[in-house]
Amino acid sequence: MNKKRTLGKITVVHSLPGRLRVEILALKYLVMEKKDIIQTILASDDVIDVGFSHISGRMLVQYIPSTNEEDIILFLEQVIGSYALLAYQKEREAFNNLPVKERRIHEESVVKFLRRIGLTVGALFYYYLKGYQKKALVSSNKKFLTNPSILSLVLSIDIIKSGLKSLREDRKPNADTLTTSAILVAILTGRSLSALMTILLSDIAELMTAYTMDRTRKAIKDMLTNDDETIFKVKEDGSLVEIPLAMVEVDDIISIQTGEKINVDGKIILGNAYIDQSAITGEYFPVSRKSDDHVYAGTLVKSGQIHVKAEKIGDETTVSRIVHLIEDASVRKAQIQTYADKFSAQLIPLNFALSALVYLTTRSVTRALSMLIIDYSCGVRLSTATALSASIHNAARNGVLIKGGNYIEELATADSLVLDKTGTMTEGKPRIVSLIPLGRSTENSLLSYAAAAEEDSQHPLAHAIISESKSRNIKIPNHGLTEIVMGRGIETTVKNQIVRVGNYKFMQENNVSTDQIGDLISPLERRGELIVYVSLDTRLVGIIGIHDALKDNMKKSLNRLRFLGFDDIRLLTGDVNLQAEKMAVRMNMDDYASDLLPEDKALTVLQMQANGSRVMMVGDGINDAPALAYSNVGIAIGNTRTDIAIESADITITNDDPLLIPSTVNLSRKTMGIIKQNFAAVIGINTIGILLSAIGYLPVFWSSVLHNSSTILVVLNSGRLLVHDFERR
Repeated sequence: MNKKRTLGKITVVHSLPGRLRVEILALKYLVMEKKDIIQTILASDDVIDVGFSHISGRMLVQYIPSTNEEDIILFLEQVIGSYALLAYQKEREAFNNLPVKERRIHEESVVKFLRRIGLTVGALFYYYLKGYQKKALVSSNKKFLTNPSILSLVLSIDIIKSGLKSLREDRKPNADTLTTSAILVAILTGRSLSALMTILLSDIAELMTAYTMDRTRKAIKDMLTNDDETIFKVKEDGSLVEIPLAMVEVDDIISIQTGEKINVDGKIILGNAYIDQSAITGEYFPVSRKSDDHVYAGTLVKSGQIHVKAEKIGDETTVSRIVHLIEDASVRKAQIQTYADKFSAQLIPLNFALSALVYLTTRSVTRALSMLIIDYSCGVRLSTATALSASIHNAARNGVLIKGGNYIEELATADSLVLDKTGTMTEGKPRIVSLIPLGRSTENSLLSYAAAAEEDSQHPLAHAIISESKSRNIKIPNHGLTEIVMGRGIETTVKNQIVRVGNYKFMQENNVSTDQIGDLISPLERRGELIVYVSLDTRLVGIIGIHDALKDNMKKSLNRLRFLGFDDIRLLTGDVNLQAEKMAVRMNMDDYASDLLPEDKALTVLQMQANGSRVMMVGDGINDAPALAYSNVGIAIGNTRTDIAIESADITITNDDPLLIPSTVNLSRKTMGIIKQNFAAVIGINTIGILLSAIGYLPVFWSSVLHNSSTILVVLNSGRLLVHDFERR
C-alpha cells in the first residue's frame, strides 16, 4: 500500500454528538510533535478537549455538540496535513530500519575487485594443476595452515569482519556471516578450493554491482561538472600559478575568468561576473555575482573575472553532495528494495537451521555445507540494488537526475499528473507583445515603472520587461527595496510613490481602480496574452500583454502519458482563470485551477492523494516547491526552474524536453519489471539448489557455482537497464 497517500487520511472509528474518535496513521510517527498538534487543535473555539495515542494512531476529540462533525474532521485534516511530509519521512526511516547491516558493496573500488578476482583465478588454476584438492582431502591435519586455506582467509577478511560485526552489534547473522561459515566449514573439511571458488564467484557478482554504481557516479558527475584538471591559484604577491585541481586547499584564492568553470564552493573576494548556475540551481538566466557573494562548483563564468576564496573542495562541494545524495540515502530507498533487504535478512537464520537439520538427519558434512553455501540473501538484495542503480545511471546519462531508488518505484505506480503552466508547459521565455498606457502615461513611462519593480527579480516575466526596456534604451529610475507578494506580484517605491506590478487580484487587494478596462484587455486575452497590471499608488498607469509560447512536444508528451495510464491530468497555476482555461482546453486536460497560491497547489495534491491518487507533480518555480515536496514524485523541469524547486523535487530534468517525462516513466516501469524477474530467478534457482543439496545430488563445488551464478544472473539482467533505449521521440 502507498504509505504516502494514506498516512494523513482520517477514518472515523466512533462518533457521538460532541465526541469523535478517529484513526490517523500519521500520528504513529509524530511523537515529538504531539504537544504542538494538541495545542493547535485546542486553539479552535469549537474544540473542548483532545488527546491521541501514537501507539494506536487514534485521536479522541471532544467538541461543542452544536458544531458540525464534518467541520471538525475537515479541521483535523488541515492540522495533520501540515505535518504530512514530516510523518512520511519518519515512516520511511522506520521502514528502512533494517534488522541487520550489510557491507556497502557500492562503495567498494572496482580495481580492488579486479585484483582479488585475478589473484583467486590464478591460485585456483595453479592448485588444480597440482591436484591440490585430492591431497587436501587425504590429509586431515593442519587445514588452516595450507596455502589455499591461508589465501582463502586473507581474501575473506572483509567478509569475516562484516559477519562478526553483525553478530556482535545486531545479535543476528547477515549474508556475510553465512558466507564466513561456509568458507570456514569448507576449509575445516579439506575443501579449501571450494572456499576459493565461493570467494571468486561472490567477488564477480560484487564487482558487477560496484561497476554499475561506479558508472552511475561518473554519469552524474559528467552531467554536473567539467573535466578541468588544473586551476589558477593566486599567490601572496598577486601572481598566478597553475596547479592541479587535486592540490587545491581550503582558503586558497582561485582566479576564474570568462568561459571557465568554477571548481570550488567559495566566496568572491575580488571582481564581479555573470555566472551560469543552471547545472546546480537550474536558473536559466546568468546571475550577477560580486564581492562577498557565494559561488558553487560546477557553475560557469559567462563574463567577467573573479577571485574566489575556497570554502569547500572535493567531496564537500555542492556537486559532490548531490552525487552522494543520489548514491545513498536511507530515507530514499525504494519500498521494494527495503522489503528485499528485510526478506533476505530473515532468510539467513533459515539457512543455518536447514544446514543443521540436514547434518543431524544425514550426518553428512557435505550436504550441510552445501546448505550453507546456497542462500537467497545475496541474490535478493542485489536484484533490487543493481537494477535501481543501473536505472539511475541510464537516466543521468540522458539528462534526468533521480535522487533515489524510491522515486523510481513511485514513478512506476503514479497514475495522476499535476502541471504548472508558466515555465513548465510554456517555454519560460516570455516577450512583451502589447503595451497599453492609461491616463497621462506613455509606453516608455509605463515600462520604466514596471522595470523599476522588476529590476532585481529573476522571474521570467521580469526578464521580458527588462529586455524590452533595454531594447528601447529606457533608463530605469532609482527605486527602493522590492517586496515580492507570492502569487500576486511585486512592489517597490519610486519618488515616494508605491509601484505595483502584478495580476488582477494584486490590484484589487490594494484598492487600485480597474474600472472600464474590460474592452482594453479582451483582445489581449483572446490572443492568449498574459495580462500584467502596473499601478502607481492606487492609480492604474497601464497594462502589459506578455506572450509565452507553448513548449515543443508538450502536447505529444501528455498524449504519451495518457497512453501510459495517467487518467487524471490537471493544471494548477497562479495565472488568471481565462489563461488557465485556454491552456486546459488546448491540452485536453481533465481539470484545472487558477489564481492559486503555493499552499493551494500543495493542498490540491494532498486532496488528490487522500482520494487514492498517486500524484506526479511537474513544476519549475518557487510557487511549485510545496506541491513538489508533497507529491508522490515531484519533477523539476524548465529553463526557469529555481534552486528551491530542484531541492524540493525528487527528479530534475536538465534538458528542457517534455518528452523526457514519459521516457522516465517508461524506464521506471521497466526497472520494476526487471526487479520482479530477478526475484523469481533467485528464489527459483536457489530453491532447486537447496532441494538437490538436501538429498545429496549437488556437491559442494556445484552448490557454490549454482548459488553465485544466480546472483550473477540477476546482476546481468539488471545490467540491461544500462543499455535501455531512453526514447525521446
